[in-house]
Amino acid sequence: MRSRTVHVALAGVLALALMPSGTASADPQEFSYLYYDDQQEVQESRLIEPPEAECIEIPEVAAGTGSAFRPWNWTGSIAKTYDESGCEGAASFSMGPYGKGSDRVTFRSVVFI
Repeated sequence: MRSRTVHVALAGVLALALMPSGTASADPQEFSYLYYDDQQEVQESRLIEPPEAECIEIPEVAAGTGSAFRPWNWTGSIAKTYDESGCEGAASFSMGPYGKGSDRVTFRSVVFI
């Protein structure tokens, strides 16, 4: 009887081990960040499925003088942030796929490569 229980348990473990795991591609690719709104309250925003090789202005700070900060790169691409709009000048910070930056990482535009 005990041998049968062990065989059933082993079969269950083997079945679980052979099941295909979930893929990251099923999850939306996101780039999130924080910014201060007009009332100086911290807000969170995100770019969903950002295109590659295209400069993206951070919309919440594009019209003002502030910057976004604390980026989280939940994409499979490298994200390069820029202090200036239009991805001008040298990149201020680069994050690998699924990387993050601290509150000290400020930016106004980003490009994914």
